[in-house]
Amino acid sequence: MVILNRMASREKGEGEAALSTSDVARRIASLTPRRQEIVRPLFENPREFVLLSIRGTSEKLKTDGAFLLRTIKQLGFAGYSDFKRFLHELAISNATSLERMQEQNPKLSSVDSVLRATMDRNLQNLSTLRNTLDLERVRALARRLHRANRIVLLANDLACSLTGYLEYQMVVLGLPAMMAAGSGRTVHLLRTVTENDVVVAVSFRRGLRSTVEGLKDARAKKAYCVGITDTSISPVARFADEYFIASIEGVSMRSSYVAPLALADLLIAACATVKRGHTLKLLDDVSQEQKHGYRWYEG
Repeated sequence: MVILNRMASREKGEGEAALSTSDVARRIASLTPRRQEIVRPLFENPREFVLLSIRGTSEKLKTDGAFLLRTIKQLGFAGYSDFKRFLHELAISNATSLERMQEQNPKLSSVDSVLRATMDRNLQNLSTLRNTLDLERVRALARRLHRANRIVLLANDLACSLTGYLEYQMVVLGLPAMMAAGSGRTVHLLRTVTENDVVVAVSFRRGLRSTVEGLKDARAKKAYCVGITDTSISPVARFADEYFIASIEGVSMRSSYVAPLALADLLIAACATVKRGHTLKLLDDVSQEQKHGYRWYEG
């Protein structure tokens, strides 16, 4: 199982997902050779099956529907609908830019149609975040961040734009935040983390190796680990003490960071508000700099 094997060579961490890819990979290995051969195409090409009914899937696999359902339950899924949700997450997390571009709606042939579809997708991602996010968890995390000795923000590649924003805003609020981007800085910053520190790892899709390995290292050192990702089967979700989901689904080949940025903004708002008196005192100094500081253009 090429896709599952990429993600299964890691231990399972505590999290909210009922089944992780490592759980499923281990259970596939315990199946009979016949059952393994039947389900293999499902995990190697999940996008080909995610929209099919159990009848359509069994016909495509050239097997009996009842036999397929029993196999799916052996893998730990309650039923076929539960399994389809897992396949959907797997398809999203492993999709390449080329695959997303090839699957673009043929109706999106003009610039205007793409722009409208992009705006609609961004609004949909924001709506999903609003309807699913537990604000009490955000508030609780903000309080934990204020108690932390250090806050290490892990990210690589494009996700650095999010951790860069978080670091800047946290520093303004007087929080001991530092950003770890790249393997060298990640290794050095995580060398001395302790149970009094909070590590926030941001990575999407399959998860970038440096970020995930850094998260595992931080958890082994007993730091409180928080993940921001786009799917519950992500290794970021698997190794974090708690995680937050924000969709990055975009139009065509692009990923959209509108919802993750909104989540980051909510966290900063919570950090500013749970210690409002402290924030006001800090902003008094900030206000003087904003009025008279050398950074601002005068002309």
